[in-house]
Amino acid sequence: MPPAIRLAAAAMCLAATLPLHAAERCHDSVLRSTPPAVNFRVDNDLFGGQDQGYTNGAQLSFVSPNLNDYTDDPCLPRLARWINRRLERLHPGQYDQQNMVFSVGHKIYTPADYSRRDLIPDDRPYAAVLLASFGYNARNMSGLRTTQLQVGVVGPAALGRQVQDAVHKLTDSDRFRGWDNQLHNEPVLRLVHERMRRWPGDPGFDAEGWAWDAIAHWGGAVGNLSTHANAGMEVRFGWRLPDDFGSTPLRPAGENTAPPLDGRRTGWSAHLFLTSDVRWVLRDITLDGNTFRRSHRVDRRPLVGEIGYGIGLTRGRWKFALARYHGAREFEGQKERPVFGSFTISRML
Repeated sequence: MPPAIRLAAAAMCLAATLPLHAAERCHDSVLRSTPPAVNFRVDNDLFGGQDQGYTNGAQLSFVSPNLNDYTDDPCLPRLARWINRRLERLHPGQYDQQNMVFSVGHKIYTPADYSRRDLIPDDRPYAAVLLASFGYNARNMSGLRTTQLQVGVVGPAALGRQVQDAVHKLTDSDRFRGWDNQLHNEPVLRLVHERMRRWPGDPGFDAEGWAWDAIAHWGGAVGNLSTHANAGMEVRFGWRLPDDFGSTPLRPAGENTAPPLDGRRTGWSAHLFLTSDVRWVLRDITLDGNTFRRSHRVDRRPLVGEIGYGIGLTRGRWKFALARYHGAREFEGQKERPVFGSFTISRML
């Protein structure tokens, strides 16, 4: 088994055990004012009235509480501290707070015509990606920087056909018949770095009343999964805005939620948001095809992006976000612009 796949498997095991470990080891610590959290997000283009392109995605993430350091803090299990000692070059500098994010995600990409069994030269390849991520965050009142190492696999080993068939059977949808033409198995790796800056809407920003804020982000990624530079902005308006850096992030570095400075809140809060991201893409394996083997590919467009809008709700330990995204065409000859919906549920432990 390739090292990247072994590392991804270890990350999945780690992500599965982290919530229980953190809840037990950090429950009575001074860090309980900034508790760990679990996030689960589902994307699907059926929410946008389509069934093509980026057609389905799911991601489970664990956000640690604030840490004294990345290598010795008892809130992290032994496996996480062992990994961190070997990735010290990725650790951010000291800010007011620092934490880690572990996630496991799955994405499926398909062409528009589900009925064809043959390869469709002028439409995107069938592809599935199974990915595990280790992220390091450092934040102060208005800034956040995050670095993530993402490892996984693209191809039949990512089980795209099986997952999609199961979902379509559950929803009584048509089965896609061209999975024999999907990309070949290939270990994938991506290093992502991003910085964010948050501005309150006015000097008298009131976290307990009506307010607005703006959150800018910029960064990039390098790897055979994708290589790009990106930038964008999110604007939010609502009642008791959350003390975080985004409502339902979709970017590769999007799962960078940092523990709030003000800890847990009681009662309800709600806000509307408008978000955007623009990317200059040098490589995307789901469009450019396999790196080391001949495979189906299309003529990728270098400049792409999307805008999204939605609503976020928070009640005590729980947070919900519902969003809809509209994207630019990603390759030459693409007939429809991507449209899909996303639902995120989060809980502080």
